[in-house]
Amino acid sequence: MRFEFVADRQTKIKTFLKGYDISKALLAKIKFKGGSILVNGKAENAIYLLSEGDQVVIDIPDEESHESLKPIKHELNIVHEDEHFLVLDKPAGYASIPSMLHSNTMANFVKGYYLEQDYPNKQIHIVTRLDKDTSGLMLFAKHGYAHARMDRQLQKKSIEKRYYALVSGSGKLAEKGEIIAPIARNDESIITRCVHPSGKYAHTSYEIVASYGDVHLVDIHLHTGRTHQIRVHFAHIGFPLLGDDLYGGDMSYGLKRQALHCHCLAFTDPFSKEHKEYNSFLTDDFDSVIMDLKNR
Repeated sequence: MRFEFVADRQTKIKTFLKGYDISKALLAKIKFKGGSILVNGKAENAIYLLSEGDQVVIDIPDEESHESLKPIKHELNIVHEDEHFLVLDKPAGYASIPSMLHSNTMANFVKGYYLEQDYPNKQIHIVTRLDKDTSGLMLFAKHGYAHARMDRQLQKKSIEKRYYALVSGSGKLAEKGEIIAPIARNDESIITRCVHPSGKYAHTSYEIVASYGDVHLVDIHLHTGRTHQIRVHFAHIGFPLLGDDLYGGDMSYGLKRQALHCHCLAFTDPFSKEHKEYNSFLTDDFDSVIMDLKNR
């Protein structure tokens, strides 16, 4: 895959390209795996001294697939696709990546899709993951360089993810609020997390969209991305998610999973510099509970 740049100052190639999220590892891959660096049409190495206005072209070699990840043919709900990114609407019930417990995952499905399309880059790069029983938007990078550029945005917390959740509890939930509470592993479980002073900083914003008695539909903005963050934070303030038996959620509404859906994903495309925003409708099980709540 080819990318073109114009030098804006006198500096070494490797220093200039670092500003475009091209790492030493990627430069090594270009050098040893069949790529190239051209300056004004002539091959150069990473320590070549650029002059302002030089035309820099890099050719990044294609990525072979990881043999350990099994491709599985499965229908995908593709919200957006271009040469750099793939946005999917994930159904509940599928993990993002394989583990000891899960082998039928979104990563397997995307690999199956890549092979079916015969894409030159076959490695799977997940930028934003979702829990197995959370539905909604996931972002995949279609090559390693795109993944590196989105990782930079993740570090800067400039990728916006918004979720809908149904929560319930006793007492009054403020119309909007900030939940800032550190999250740590639960010593009594290998799965659950908890709020604890020893944990990592975690920040969740929310606003109530609608209320149905003591059940509230909330729109949530994640500022950090800790494991089970939304579920832990709302359980911590006494309003766990419906259907979330792991964190004390109300199980009487017929939901077979936590009522959590990633409905909005927004970021700046690092290649086109355009602001991109993608949206997802609520799933049928989510909608069914809301209709039932309205009719009560």
